Amino acid sequence: MEKELCTIAEKLKDVPEGYCINIRHPLGSADIVKTASSKSVPERARLKSETFELYPGIELSFHCWLADHFHIRHCHGVSVLSIDHCRVGRIGWEMKGGLSLYFGNGDLSFHYTDKCSDSKITLPLGYYEGLSVALDLPVLQKNMPGLLGDAGVDAGNLCLKFCGDRETAALPASSRIEHIFSEVYDLPEQMKLPYLKLKCQELLMFLNMAEPPRENVLDAHYSEQVSLIREIHDRMTAQPEKRYTIDELAREYLINTAALKSIFKSVYGMPVAAYMKHYRIMKAAGMLRNSDESIASVARAVGYESQSKFSAAFKDIMKILPTDYRRQYN
Repeated sequence: MEKELCTIAEKLKDVPEGYCINIRHPLGSADIVKTASSKSVPERARLKSETFELYPGIELSFHCWLADHFHIRHCHGVSVLSIDHCRVGRIGWEMKGGLSLYFGNGDLSFHYTDKCSDSKITLPLGYYEGLSVALDLPVLQKNMPGLLGDAGVDAGNLCLKFCGDRETAALPASSRIEHIFSEVYDLPEQMKLPYLKLKCQELLMFLNMAEPPRENVLDAHYSEQVSLIREIHDRMTAQPEKRYTIDELAREYLINTAALKSIFKSVYGMPVAAYMKHYRIMKAAGMLRNSDESIASVARAVGYESQSKFSAAFKDIMKILPTDYRRQYN
């Protein structure tokens, strides 16, 4: 997680804090349109998106975002389907109608863009890198690229298959999804446009053959439930030295334990216990780097009364003992 965060920060080194940079490559033109805006961007956020118009009715956008949350506004209509892939990080869309969908590394999501025309994006880990493919259905029906037409791809049928009458849908990470997307993020500049055209067609042919999953489905949750889970998360992370039980939190926040565990995992990508173990160790790592406190004191500050248990947990996450980790930074 720490390595991913550093990689995202490096990719955004040309973006000032509080700014969003958008780069667009129009179809059939060598011109590049670049805009920068601070409107509605949180003070510490850094956001960057680059969009390639690949075919009439199909565009692909890369997103690299460093923020806790921000609002997004656009003017796409009801007939545009967005297919989103997460490379690293975790993202939550709070859509119109009160639903929130969270997904993470390797997952693929679908939604009609009128549902997110004025929505809140939350990044539970503080960063996100991914891409989105926007399909303008009426335009695409009249201008289907040759290979897709030969393969019998029907954009309207794709929408019905994966969304139907739902506002959002998602496919969990799989080896096939990974195969399609693994090579598209770090292409040489001169190869981007032709390669992205090929990969976009491969994605749509894959979706044309794929069936919506019946198990391990990524469910949308009501935004009120998600807000409650974020309150619980903030409570636990504000006091890492205190160990709350699921039953205790469920009683206090008036939510049943199964829902608490399920929605927490949807939002943060891990079960509660695993997430808090990782959070405590990452906080401890920062204290070991930046303070002279004893290892026993650091252990207590993140909820470990036993130094030996702390050392074992630290090594499990960081692959190194805390004494050796501190020595690297002294």
